[in-house]
Amino acid sequence: MKFSRQTTLRSQATVVGVGVHSGSPVSLTIGPASVDAGLVFVRTALEGGDREVQATARSVIATEFQTVLGDSEGPLVSTVEHVLAALRGMGIDNATIEIDGPEAPIMDGSAAAFVTAIDQAGIVSQSAPRRYIQVLKPVQVAIGDSFGELRPHSQGFRAEVEIDFANPVIGRQTYAVELSPEAFRRELARARTFGCMNDVARLWRAGFALGASLENSIVFDEERLLNPEGLRFADECVRHKVLDVVGDLALAGLPLLGAYRSVRGGHKVNHAVLTALLADRSAWREVEA
Repeated sequence: MKFSRQTTLRSQATVVGVGVHSGSPVSLTIGPASVDAGLVFVRTALEGGDREVQATARSVIATEFQTVLGDSEGPLVSTVEHVLAALRGMGIDNATIEIDGPEAPIMDGSAAAFVTAIDQAGIVSQSAPRRYIQVLKPVQVAIGDSFGELRPHSQGFRAEVEIDFANPVIGRQTYAVELSPEAFRRELARARTFGCMNDVARLWRAGFALGASLENSIVFDEERLLNPEGLRFADECVRHKVLDVVGDLALAGLPLLGAYRSVRGGHKVNHAVLTALLADRSAWREVEA
């Protein structure tokens, strides 16, 4: 645990891009927030005024191909996992995320642009001690052939992820990491989202991936990688899944002290495990650094 006190951003920083699913332009600005505020999205440019939504598991209203946050009036912001991963991965406790569209910008498909924005804004310590959710006993969820588990872990947060795709170019990959700002920056932040060409038509029919391209996604056919620049890591696909885990579990509302393992998981399994943990008051407790 690098920080014993809560942190926020020194100033604001803005990133501009398009939504990977909507294809629409969007501007996102991260900035400071008060002690114990947590991570809060503010939808601007709405008729009737701005609306806020807390980045917690209770605000999740969909997990199909992306994580969507909303309130009683409906969805507010989707594809939040990469910006949340950057904030949690870089050790930010309290931040305001203003966004003028319904979907966070995909940028290059990774969290690198959001880490750069955090660097530009700067990180400052606050007066209050950092609070954590400590996992006290294992909590498991299985959905079909997908599996996820949170269990106690004495040294911060650890992620262990296995993917296993029928596509032979991706295949089976595993990755494990003890999360810290240094490890997130070095090992996870640049790992891009990925997909297979034979899934594209199905996604388009469902209204997804309308803004996807080789500039913001890794794309495979049955025989090769289609991106001419190649991979950033030999196991970039599983590293991106770990990045998604960090973002999805940021919705605990506080940093987790525990270990998370998933096999053939995704946003739905990540959210299901987190929801199961929070629903069992004997499985966790809140502690201060």
